[in-house]
Amino acid sequence: MLAALLLAGGTAMPAALHAADGTPADIPINGSRIFPESISADIDGNLYVGSSSGTIYRVESEGKTAEPWIVPSAENGLTSLFGVLADDNRGLLWVCNNAPFGGPPQPGVKSGIKSFDLQTGELLGTYDFPGDGPAACNDITIQNLADLYVTDTAGGRIFHLAPDGQELELFVQDPALVGVDGIAISGDGTMYINNVRQNLVQRVNQNPDESYAGLTTLTLSEPVSGPDALRLVGGNRFLQAEGSGNRVTYVDVDGDTAKITPIRTGLDSSPGVTHVDGVAYATEGKIAYMFDPALKDKSPDPFIIRAFNLPDWP
Repeated sequence: MLAALLLAGGTAMPAALHAADGTPADIPINGSRIFPESISADIDGNLYVGSSSGTIYRVESEGKTAEPWIVPSAENGLTSLFGVLADDNRGLLWVCNNAPFGGPPQPGVKSGIKSFDLQTGELLGTYDFPGDGPAACNDITIQNLADLYVTDTAGGRIFHLAPDGQELELFVQDPALVGVDGIAISGDGTMYINNVRQNLVQRVNQNPDESYAGLTTLTLSEPVSGPDALRLVGGNRFLQAEGSGNRVTYVDVDGDTAKITPIRTGLDSSPGVTHVDGVAYATEGKIAYMFDPALKDKSPDPFIIRAFNLPDWP
């Protein structure tokens, strides 16, 4: 049962409270100008949210608010976060750390991943992207319960961290991958990605030795706009957050095609989504408040994790 839940990215317990009519409760994030990005859930139903300031927020199972859990320090080197992923198999939380997002450059900050103890929040590992040039660590997935894959949106790369690896290895680099964002593994072990710049959903083909064997761009039932987070629901069904599309959809893959089914619309530039026991939790990035001159000096608060029931839940 645990292995099945780990592969599906699901959890065994609800993460937040429900209203009397069964509607899941939204979850406020405790703070100001948070600009959250990715969200993940562990097997116990705790939620983890990254932020542009580098703070990791946690919602304890049955909790009502997301509270600061790990804050940036000289010791952990957190600066600005995109992807977060709970790794229940190893008791770790993986995060994509980058130079400050939307702020002035910070000398010496490299894109890469960090691992923290899922129980204590202790920093356990730092794995910088090798090389120079544009880089933006964006999202993370796990294949075979221990092989880590990480997307680099700016560099058009996917990196691999072996189960006992001490540094990231290049899995593939290709100009066609510039814009790669979300990444997830299907129930049968197939890797899928989306591309936030090209508005694509693609299958990453692998050889028998799991090396890179090319891309297959899926034919979609309708266009997507700014696809970001990609999370497995089960089988060949994924949840996908669309930032500029302001929505969350199902992506049901069938061969070289995928059916796109909107399940929540009207979100404010949603970059992240996860699910717990039939309930989806989506972040709202509100990034216009970072870049739109008409909004930059206005308050984007509050930031709220939107909760909603998933249709056709098994």
